[in-house]
Amino acid sequence: MHYKVFGRKTGLRVSELALGAGNFGTGWGHGAEREEAKRIFDGFLEAGGNFIDTANGYQGGQSEAMLREFIAPERDRLVVATKYTLGTTPAAGISHTGNSRKNMVRAVEESLKRLGTDHIDLFWAHISDGVTPMEEILRGFDDLVRAGKIHYAGLSNFPAWRIARADVLAELRGFAPIAAIQVEYSLVERTAEREMLPMAEALGLAATLWSPLGGGFLTGKYRNNDGDNRAAKLGMLIHAEKSARETALLDALLAVAVELDASPTHVAIAWLREKAKRSTTALIPILGSRTREQLDATLGALDVQLNAQQVSRLDGVSAVEAGVPHGTIVGSKPRYSGTETLDLPIIPVA
Repeated sequence: MHYKVFGRKTGLRVSELALGAGNFGTGWGHGAEREEAKRIFDGFLEAGGNFIDTANGYQGGQSEAMLREFIAPERDRLVVATKYTLGTTPAAGISHTGNSRKNMVRAVEESLKRLGTDHIDLFWAHISDGVTPMEEILRGFDDLVRAGKIHYAGLSNFPAWRIARADVLAELRGFAPIAAIQVEYSLVERTAEREMLPMAEALGLAATLWSPLGGGFLTGKYRNNDGDNRAAKLGMLIHAEKSARETALLDALLAVAVELDASPTHVAIAWLREKAKRSTTALIPILGSRTREQLDATLGALDVQLNAQQVSRLDGVSAVEAGVPHGTIVGSKPRYSGTETLDLPIIPVA
């Protein structure tokens, strides 16, 4: 596995793939017991991974609690990220949710205890609550950095305009910078190309990409549903074959997999790696494996190389409308590929 500098705002070095620990535990009724979670964790480290992503609310806190034991012998080697905003359980009450400084400070202290560590390498605001002023979030992050309780801060599932404003405010006021964003991105969900990824590219923010397999959709397993999967048991954060686009995409993905004697999982991750190669900042898929077998199958993508024609086919069949104002400027399809510039039309002056 290769390593990358985590965006242009840091000198932090992380593996090109991150391990998402959302399936560590069974608090949601679908996940991995301790023994299986440890096998997944060990397999990721054996492959050269060093970047672990979790959240205080994953499996009702079980994910962080399991990681406490797993990360202890390797703490200095690992980059551990966790999140706050959503709380651990609904019973915790309203004060345990949101982006407020009150919730941030409480959450970081609880996460430090569950993880059994004296610092968090990367601390995310998990999702925008639409209420807390960005100044409050930034000042809270800055205080935690100065106290040594976190090293870097990031914004997950925030709109682009709020992230861009945060970047400017942090620079102007001398706060710890926003280092990265986290956003859903995959062959089946490419709308991040409209605003989120170009913004990250321009501002030098790293981007960690959740659900790189579309919640399992891009594995092709939902076409032959066996009932033992996220769609059947968890029923959220998944994509489905609900339109002609998804059908055409899955058909193309399966066809490329046959050509390469690989799995559709390999092809989907290899496509993301091609996008990452073209980026001037770090784009890092997060692998959310529930079994060691799933992890091993996903890591096989490191040995898969797509040719230019295969990338073009997958790009074309998975494309999304650019939307306003992008379609007005550059046509009806997004052209983001990481580093390209735009040839704007010349508008005559009357």
